[in-house]
Amino acid sequence: MTKPSLPDLLHAAVTAVGGTERPGQVTMAESVAEAVDDGSHLLVQAGTGTGKSLGYLVPALAHGEKVVVATATLALQRQLVERDLPRTVEALHPLLRRRPEFAMLKGRSNYLCLHRLHEGVPQEEEDGLFDVFESATPTSKLGKDLLRMRDWADETETGDRDALTPGVSDRAWSQVSVTSRECLGATRCAYGAECFAEAARERAKLADVVVTNHALLAIDAIEGAPVLPGHEVLIVDEAHELVSRVTGAATGELSPGGVNRAVRRASKLVNEKAADALQTAAEGFERLMELALPGRIEEVPEDLGYAVMALRDAARTVISAIAGTRDKSVQDEDAVRKQALASVENVHAVAERIANGSEYDVIWCERHDRFGASLRVAPLSVSGLLREKLFADRSVVLTSATLKLGGDFNGVGASLGLSPEGAAGPPGAVGSSRPAGAPAGSTPGSGPAEDGPAAEIPRWRGIDVGSPFDYPKQGILYVAQHLAQPGREGSRGDMLDELTELVEAAGGRTLGLFSSMRGAQSAAEALRGRLDVPILLQGEETLGELIRTFAADDRTCLFGTLSLWQGVDVPGPSCQLVVMDRIPFPRPDDPLMSARQKAVEESGGNGFMAVAATHAALLMAQGSGRLVRASGDRGVVAVLDPRLAKARYGSFLRASMPDFWYTTDRNQVRRSLAAIDRAAREAG
Repeated sequence: MTKPSLPDLLHAAVTAVGGTERPGQVTMAESVAEAVDDGSHLLVQAGTGTGKSLGYLVPALAHGEKVVVATATLALQRQLVERDLPRTVEALHPLLRRRPEFAMLKGRSNYLCLHRLHEGVPQEEEDGLFDVFESATPTSKLGKDLLRMRDWADETETGDRDALTPGVSDRAWSQVSVTSRECLGATRCAYGAECFAEAARERAKLADVVVTNHALLAIDAIEGAPVLPGHEVLIVDEAHELVSRVTGAATGELSPGGVNRAVRRASKLVNEKAADALQTAAEGFERLMELALPGRIEEVPEDLGYAVMALRDAARTVISAIAGTRDKSVQDEDAVRKQALASVENVHAVAERIANGSEYDVIWCERHDRFGASLRVAPLSVSGLLREKLFADRSVVLTSATLKLGGDFNGVGASLGLSPEGAAGPPGAVGSSRPAGAPAGSTPGSGPAEDGPAAEIPRWRGIDVGSPFDYPKQGILYVAQHLAQPGREGSRGDMLDELTELVEAAGGRTLGLFSSMRGAQSAAEALRGRLDVPILLQGEETLGELIRTFAADDRTCLFGTLSLWQGVDVPGPSCQLVVMDRIPFPRPDDPLMSARQKAVEESGGNGFMAVAATHAALLMAQGSGRLVRASGDRGVVAVLDPRLAKARYGSFLRASMPDFWYTTDRNQVRRSLAAIDRAAREAG
């Protein structure tokens, strides 16, 4: 039988999902097929509306190898598993003569644990009665959620938290779930044969396509034992978020609360001497943390170093003692032991990492209003880890609407451990290209820990398949260059005046993206007093409810911070003005970002361009992408920071954003917004 052509397969899939074929989608599918066929690596920038899910699914399914698709958001995972994959598989079946199987796989704590549901959470001394189903009153929110989950456990086929509607709080879910470290293991658990997490893993082993999330992909790369089934092709969607997700997974925390929890859990299982040593070490650590100041710790002070080493040593002793003792008087001993071990092992691992003080780690102190101070440790760079673990032994396709920063893929490539496109040397080597507007000596995304011989650096190529939208005709990029440059503190009266005039001209319809919660609150308060349009503020309601309300009423505005820069998809007249209060550089006192910037500078690069400007470019590309979500959308992206027009790095940032018509003429923008508002009113 003749092998079906890729265009025929793509046409069948697009028709099945009710979409329209786009030239960019065809180009993407052909490029993905080529990369998968020859085992190479590909970075694909595919603008909103391209249909990139089918652009990678069709060639991957046609190839027939085992595929893992990792995404960042729950919404895309659901779209793939509930919509795109079922329809695509059915559409391709007559052509491929087979039906590829697909499955969803997440980390163990995302699945309901039947052992914990039926046996309860192991009791801790300070918690008194600990059968939460008995102690939580049926009328309390927690009690209602727990009873509802007990009923749900008899109905659900997957036990997946995201299938529980409405959802429950983290506190409620923690009563019925376990981490991988706390799990007894299927062979030792009375409920092992019915385990939802084990069933998900079995389905994933048998599936041709496994849909997972960035977090599990990160854990798979970091942990020694693989958690994902073996596969020949890896597709990373929403790839612009991968580095931050891997960094998060590789970050450790040591807090007095976490240490004290480990002490309580372990004390009933070990001899008095071992328990007392851990208790004493915990008290010493807590005393020091009460006085600790927030910020980076470049050299651990002697007293803190002793406290951390005492914790490490006491935790190691307790771990050995737990392994060597049995106590049948402890109810549900195996579960108690696993939970205690998980807590103490975490304390030991993080304390050892801080005590070792690797030059490739960044250590800092954080202070939280509610939980107090904690020590955190994160890798200075994850590029070496990603290069070694991600790109070996399989073809990797990374795709997003925002991978070209400043006009090329090298910034994102370097953060993934890749050489400049077409080069064979290590990342940051002589001859690497610089972003537009970047001074000589800058290598975006490069940093330390770029270890390994150049011969092992994987080759790759990048392709921008464009967007179906006509950005110069559909949108305006307006920079308010007449405003004062924003400072670190203090009110921005001129910015609030400008924002008021823009929102008034637009008739509402505004998504306000702010670099801080304080800025968003200040703007919401000011405009609520000046304008007769509803102003929604992030934090006053759940994010999902805010976005639904914003989308439902054209006159409504929505103001907020980081999650809105990437998480809003509202096509149509409800979002015709996107405002950014300032360029979203990382805070100067951000310990990890400032450490990365300093490391680039010490290696001869331009730390500001490599770290701060690249961080801002990614957010601005994502933020400005909120404006045009459909072919009929029209509107303005307004940046109320004159540096985008005047600073040398401004061209690098603008080159990372959609190709809107660019202006600094405030009167022109007001006229355009008023015209858009009139057209929307007439159409409505």
